[in-house]
Amino acid sequence: MVQNETNIETAKKVGLNAKISDYITLTKFRLAALVVFSAASGYFMAPAPFDWEVFLYLIIGGFLVTGASNGLNQVLEKDLDKQMARTKDRPLPALRMNKLEATLLSSFFGLVGLYLLWMINASACMLGFLALFSYVAIYTPLKTKTPIAVLVGAFPGSVPPLLGYVAASNSFGLEPGILFLVQFFWQFPHFWAIAWKAHDDYSKAGFKMLPLNEGRGRRNAWLILLFTMFMLPVSLLPWAFEMTHGLITIPVASIATLIFIVPAFKLFRTNDMKEATKLMFVSFLYLPIVQIAYILDKI
Repeated sequence: MVQNETNIETAKKVGLNAKISDYITLTKFRLAALVVFSAASGYFMAPAPFDWEVFLYLIIGGFLVTGASNGLNQVLEKDLDKQMARTKDRPLPALRMNKLEATLLSSFFGLVGLYLLWMINASACMLGFLALFSYVAIYTPLKTKTPIAVLVGAFPGSVPPLLGYVAASNSFGLEPGILFLVQFFWQFPHFWAIAWKAHDDYSKAGFKMLPLNEGRGRRNAWLILLFTMFMLPVSLLPWAFEMTHGLITIPVASIATLIFIVPAFKLFRTNDMKEATKLMFVSFLYLPIVQIAYILDKI
């Protein structure tokens, strides 16, 4: 009897852990954490006193809205995810979760997240809603229709630092627009590197994520290199517009961008998958490093 009770408790724990793991996968926890970090960087760049309550609402609200976007994206792409090795074990295509559960959970996260952003100010809530709506209703269906989807997706993907700045200051202007631009241009080499690496999988599902319909061709590699090189002047915009002193921004952003360019150049020269992998990993590190430099160097 004791052994049976122990087995039941163990099974419950395993079941609970598996369910939590599926929820983490549905919301793309690590991606959401990166998005929240970006929002926090925008908050710290604003010329406003630190407010713990506002900051916590931003972090939790931003995380929930991002998780909702990711969850609803997976609901819409369930049948496509079945066709790709990298996504077929997600909870929906693997049938560990049904669409209703995923939709309800994601919608709940979205509503609570937007409410928390509303508690900060109406502008923050509006930005959160626009990011959620454009990601789910516009970007997601476009992915199978046109490479322009990456351009469209770059808009909601660039909202986090803008959201953080507006949450702190309740104002728009040139400064949050510059933070938006930095993240906007970063997304092209970042997502194209992922698309290059996952091109075979994406092709099975009909995703058109590389800029030109030539697969891993030389012109696509050139565009990846070109947009990576764009990051050199773009990353220095906060200094150029006197948002930062430059003592940290100039060397950190310049060196980070040059390191970013190296695998992009090698990919263009060799068409080697290893370089696409390096570019992808460098892109993940690049943005938070540059954003930390901005915060430390803030005027």
